Amino acid sequence: MENAMQAPDQTSIGDNKSKISHVKKLLFRRMLVGVNDGRFFMGAFYCMDKQGNIILQDAVEYRSTRRSSPSPMEQRGLGLILIPSSCRTSCHVDCSIDEQLSLLSLQVQK
Repeated sequence: MENAMQAPDQTSIGDNKSKISHVKKLLFRRMLVGVNDGRFFMGAFYCMDKQGNIILQDAVEYRSTRRSSPSPMEQRGLGLILIPSSCRTSCHVDCSIDEQLSLLSLQVQK
């Protein structure tokens, strides 16, 4: 009987470790995440799962107000939130230029 479990490719394991180490560098940094209904969430990056869902800590929601008010954006504190990858339209992290360039290399390798 043939073994259904095969040894994983060593290059893919090394590549995954590299991606994980890049994401670990983002822990607890301020992150601004946009979602498809026009809202934005600002919070500390807490974690990301294999599906790409993001959890932000001490998050604040920002949304546009249509009515006439002194400020064009309304905000409210939310705490710990999960943002599904299917809803995410943008993601910005406070970091140095070198770190931004290394993060861009993650997108190219997909």
